Amino acid sequence: MAKDADKSDWKDFIWNPRTREFLGRTASSWGLILLFYLIFYICLAGLFALTMYVMLQTLDDHKPTWQDRLSTPGMMIRPKGDESLEIVYSIQNTESWDMYAQALDRFLDPYNNSIQVEKNDECTPDQYFVQEDSGDVKNNPKRSCQFNRTMLKECSGISDRYYGYQHGQPCIIIKLNRVIGMLPGKNGQAPYVTCGAKKEDDIGELLYFPPNGTFNLMYYPYYGKKAQVNYSQPLVAVKFLNITVNQDVNIECKINANNIPIGSERDKFAGRVSFKLRINTN
Repeated sequence: MAKDADKSDWKDFIWNPRTREFLGRTASSWGLILLFYLIFYICLAGLFALTMYVMLQTLDDHKPTWQDRLSTPGMMIRPKGDESLEIVYSIQNTESWDMYAQALDRFLDPYNNSIQVEKNDECTPDQYFVQEDSGDVKNNPKRSCQFNRTMLKECSGISDRYYGYQHGQPCIIIKLNRVIGMLPGKNGQAPYVTCGAKKEDDIGELLYFPPNGTFNLMYYPYYGKKAQVNYSQPLVAVKFLNITVNQDVNIECKINANNIPIGSERDKFAGRVSFKLRINTN
């Protein structure tokens, strides 16, 4: 009998035909609760939408409102290994170095003279290419300066399609990471790249292209990907003429500028890049 009573109580709780209550509430009671939560969540959604709208009004589509940039930009090389900054090949094994030449071809394709002439301007060297906005009127899209592939001369891949790898005189391309608004030099002194051995390795004689490994001031400041759609990042090429072969050579290249702090040992890529180069003769 007790089990039948419990079963009957459960049935009445789920649906009581006498009071017409479902789960202990009448239809009007359920309706009021649903109406309350509907209004409550509509208000929350409206508050969230209003907050997002107000926040978006403070943002610029072309330039970040707040920029927590490093005081010393990073550097990177091309070509590079898939997982590490190592360039290892054998002069006698064409396949071992041809992949590096192909990687440089792909990287330098946008720097072909024909593409640069079509998209970018011929700027005045050795001075910043500043393009200010006129009050609330945005000067967008901003123009960019030409960086022609031929400026890399022996490392352009034009006169030597294999970039010296077949002769044990490889070219390495160095680029400085983009930082919006950065002016990497003062008093007309442009930043430049120098490379040296990290240990007691012998890296031999080096050639830099453009001359002195300089990042010309006319490529700065950088205004961002949306504002400066056709921006061509300046490059520096380093050619190793007589580096020690058949052994690992650890090399460090760094940026030198009179207003860029020297990176610390805690950040290996702040203003410098280190990589291993090994050229085997057999």
